[in-house]
Amino acid sequence: MDRAAEAEFSEFMYSRWLQLVRLGYVLTGDRGLAEDLAQTALARAYSSWPRIRRAGDPDAYVRRVMVNANRSRFRKRRVAEQLTGAVPEPAPVDATGGCADRVTLMAALMSLPVGQRSVVVLRFWLDMTEAQAAAALGCSVGNVKSQVSRALAKLRAGTALDEGVAS
Repeated sequence: MDRAAEAEFSEFMYSRWLQLVRLGYVLTGDRGLAEDLAQTALARAYSSWPRIRRAGDPDAYVRRVMVNANRSRFRKRRVAEQLTGAVPEPAPVDATGGCADRVTLMAALMSLPVGQRSVVVLRFWLDMTEAQAAAALGCSVGNVKSQVSRALAKLRAGTALDEGVAS
């Protein structure tokens, strides 16, 4: 890759990092995994940057890589946990800034299956159209519509959001 392309990619990477980590957090519910997804997406984008740049929408490419990487992490073999003699420090309860509504929202999103969560995040968090979400997920618009419908029905039926509203 030439210097101009490297500089362009660096600018792209620095300007999108926070947005990608936020997307990863919404998809996974874990800041560490979110950063891993963002790094994976940017590494794949770097290796194909000239082709992605010619295609014209690098943001769409990176979002799709993140969604696919999140899906594939469930397919990979899990690493067995190792027991230690000391209890580790607990993780911070709220990585989103301390807002109770965000905690409630994240809990409700984490209750959805991965596919439904991905569709809800793309449609409502990133404000994509059904066609854009379908393109990002590599599925039909009808599939996006049905997944959104099922996800919203599950969220409405769940008590997590009701309890968050009542408090």
